[in-house]
Amino acid sequence: MKYTIVIGVSSGIAAYKIVDLIKILKYKNIEIEVIMTNTAVKIFGVEMFEKAAGKKVYTDLVPDGFDYREVLKKREVEHIKLADAASLFVIAPATANIIGKIAAGIADDFLTTTILATEAPVLICPSMNIHMWENPIVQKNLDELKKLGYFILHPDSGQLACGYEGVGRLAHPQKIAEEILRLLYEKEKLKGKKIIITAGGTSEPIDAVRTITNRASGKMGTAIAQECYLRGADVLLLKSKTAVGTNAPQDTSGVASWKFDPGSLLRELDPGSYRGHDSPDGGVIKIEIFETAKNLEELIKKYIKNYDILFHTAAVSDFLPEKIIDKKLDSQKPVVLKLRPAPKILHQIKSWNKKIKLVGFKAVYKLEEKELIDAGIKKLKESNSDYIIVNDVGKEGVGFGVDTNEVYIVSPKGFLVKIPKASKKEVARKILDYIFR
Repeated sequence: MKYTIVIGVSSGIAAYKIVDLIKILKYKNIEIEVIMTNTAVKIFGVEMFEKAAGKKVYTDLVPDGFDYREVLKKREVEHIKLADAASLFVIAPATANIIGKIAAGIADDFLTTTILATEAPVLICPSMNIHMWENPIVQKNLDELKKLGYFILHPDSGQLACGYEGVGRLAHPQKIAEEILRLLYEKEKLKGKKIIITAGGTSEPIDAVRTITNRASGKMGTAIAQECYLRGADVLLLKSKTAVGTNAPQDTSGVASWKFDPGSLLRELDPGSYRGHDSPDGGVIKIEIFETAKNLEELIKKYIKNYDILFHTAAVSDFLPEKIIDKKLDSQKPVVLKLRPAPKILHQIKSWNKKIKLVGFKAVYKLEEKELIDAGIKKLKESNSDYIIVNDVGKEGVGFGVDTNEVYIVSPKGFLVKIPKASKKEVARKILDYIFR
């Protein structure tokens, strides 16, 4: 397949090396588009980059002769068109300035505006003075970008343009090219696979207005859905009504197709204007919304025969009210609420499709590591899962409602690996790396 790499060149002196990077990528039959900041243009001009890419370089957000009427007539904006065309976005060299602007969400030129608009993975290749590299503000900005799912290629150590020696040197063009090819390979890794992900917490009615639920946000499930999508899978996300991003009414017309936006978690569509969206590579994320455990069970049964893999991250209620009151309970009167254990959806999935690769999730509360692993092994045997992902939701910054997680992966062979606390996007990547290696 033909890939398009958009290279953003900021004003580091090392930018001249990007000409070699362009040549390496073109040799691999990759389409190249180049964007330069105005300061980079002042330092280098555009000629050598245009010659290497074989096409014009984009520089000005509002070029001379810009006519807004042409935009309205054609319904086409250059930086949006470029953002949509990208299979991968590379910023090299990435100065402290451009890193800070992206981390802050600033879009004040062609490059930063296109970065905020792209749905492609973004690889940042820093290059700067050693003291700038070590500045806590720069490191904080890089950490923030990692949490948001950006890829960072660590700079090399060596002689710097400023005369200093140390870390801050732009990675060699060949090294950048290898990282680009690795990320493009990741986009193909799950191509042809059909994957279901469940996400969020169920909500079981007590009376006409009250429910029993949990604190699950759906962030872990949507992070896995994003990563599966980026690796080329055909994804069906079954997410709860209360999960992240579910502020639109349920689409009752069937399965809605959604284009994934890594900059947020999910972009909600108005069902009244739904047409569906395909990704540039042909994959889609489809979404259906559930509320109760029964809703979720019915959706899984409906689709499971046509899918290869299921990540069951949803937090399904362990208890159901014995009786549902069909009116609003009087808040002035005491109420005795009787609960009964709910059927375990995870334990039934293999009976609905014995061939499916099943990855279950198990939340525990303040257990020692051995107890946690034992709980995962027990759950794996009970549910006949292929893997169980265990996390201790009693730990700070782990599990429900937060942006970070720490998990243990258990397989039929026993404990496989611990993934230390990181953003849920990073944890999702590592889960897929281990399960599909």
